[in-house]
Amino acid sequence: MDWKERISVDPTICHGKACVKGTRVMVSVILDALADGESNESIKASWPSVKDEDITAAQDHKPDKSERAAFLSSMNSHIPAGGMGKVERGLA
Repeated sequence: MDWKERISVDPTICHGKACVKGTRVMVSVILDALADGESNESIKASWPSVKDEDITAAQDHKPDKSERAAFLSSMNSHIPAGGMGKVERGLA
């Protein structure tokens, strides 16, 4: 299975971070849960919309240039048109 069938990146959802398609469950949350020793069953109990295939896709997920571009685009939408002043950059 190709992870792209189960994972989506949309700049308007979760600031462009990779999520299980049709949800707001971020890949990073699934990977953190696995790293903490949680089982697939525990993850699915916490997020009932997540399936075993989604967990596998999260593990196989490899960010590409378009995903990084979507994330940067979502972040840039929060910067004023004139850029950031000294106060916003913490230089004042």
